[in-house]
Amino acid sequence: MILSLPFPPEEGIGYYTYFLSKKLLDNGHDVVIMTRGSWKKVQMEKYQGIEVIKVPFIPLYPFYLKIHGMFLSDIFRELEPSIDLIHYHSPLPPLIKTKCPIVTTIHTPMLTDYRYIRMDSAYSFFSKLSARLVSYPMEKKLIKASNVVMTVSNSIAQELNEEYFLETKKICIVGNGVDEKYFCPGGKKTEERKYIIYVGKIDAEKGVYDLLECGKIVCEKKPDVSFMLAGRGRDYETLKARIKDMGLQEKFLLLGQVSKERLLSLYQNAVLCVFPSYHEGLPTVLLEAMACGLPIVSTDVRGNRDLVKHGENGVLVPPRDPRALATAILSLIDDETLAKSYGENARKFIENNYTGDQFYLKVLRCYELALDKGR
Repeated sequence: MILSLPFPPEEGIGYYTYFLSKKLLDNGHDVVIMTRGSWKKVQMEKYQGIEVIKVPFIPLYPFYLKIHGMFLSDIFRELEPSIDLIHYHSPLPPLIKTKCPIVTTIHTPMLTDYRYIRMDSAYSFFSKLSARLVSYPMEKKLIKASNVVMTVSNSIAQELNEEYFLETKKICIVGNGVDEKYFCPGGKKTEERKYIIYVGKIDAEKGVYDLLECGKIVCEKKPDVSFMLAGRGRDYETLKARIKDMGLQEKFLLLGQVSKERLLSLYQNAVLCVFPSYHEGLPTVLLEAMACGLPIVSTDVRGNRDLVKHGENGVLVPPRDPRALATAILSLIDDETLAKSYGENARKFIENNYTGDQFYLKVLRCYELALDKGR
């Protein structure tokens, strides 16, 4: 049993859950995912062979997690006899009372997320208040109830030690994985233009406005270069308007959500991947881009620096610094030999550390440890 949101995958945690579920299914395990549904009745469906139960969710702040937890508990009671282990994905899953062993993956601690919430609306105000007063205490209870706590990066393990006083040595650092057989270099050339790819939320905290300022510098120096942005988010329309105001409509293409096949083609035909976010867990985007042999220019923040080795497979720059971002991008455009070397090293790094099978085996060891502790 896996509890996560959102599902089917729309963003990082969803893709993480999806990829893990597929690896478990491929290796003969049964998987059931419980996730948020609408405010109406329980919905049951299959998603690429994965059994998905969408539990009613009523966004009534600040009680939404408690209400959702009541629905989860009612449904879980019927399923519990057939469940061997529960795998939570935090943030925001309510704790269910159970005798089953519990594994919890902390993608980003709630206190970290809380610090990055922008105070620009009533919604963000209540979100921040809820994160501090409701979600954080719930996460503490979840961690305490867990037989095993997993994280996606060394830096998050350190944060857990600092915020929850969990010793790093007691945390399983499993990272993430990528389907390196699917996301690979090569492929048919489908784009004539020379472009830089960004994939992810169109959201200020992902550094998209810095990317726009950076892009203006790059495009002035390299008129044949453009930027493609794949994804959606709450700043999508605002960024679109700003692109128009700056006269960069021909240089910045907002693609919205793209299919997996289109995404692969975008990676394979790009010059490099840029990722200017302000904070990360362990970004799936970088794993995919690196598996495709792309050199990376990213911000030097936790999560990113677990993957990008400065001067080996990419370039790390300070967050919130569009000029440094532009300088790094231009350096790789000007030195194709260096860019190619970084891309090849990125692919090797994934093959050595983050393949799907390596990820599966790490998670399986954590499951076995939890089952032993739960006996």
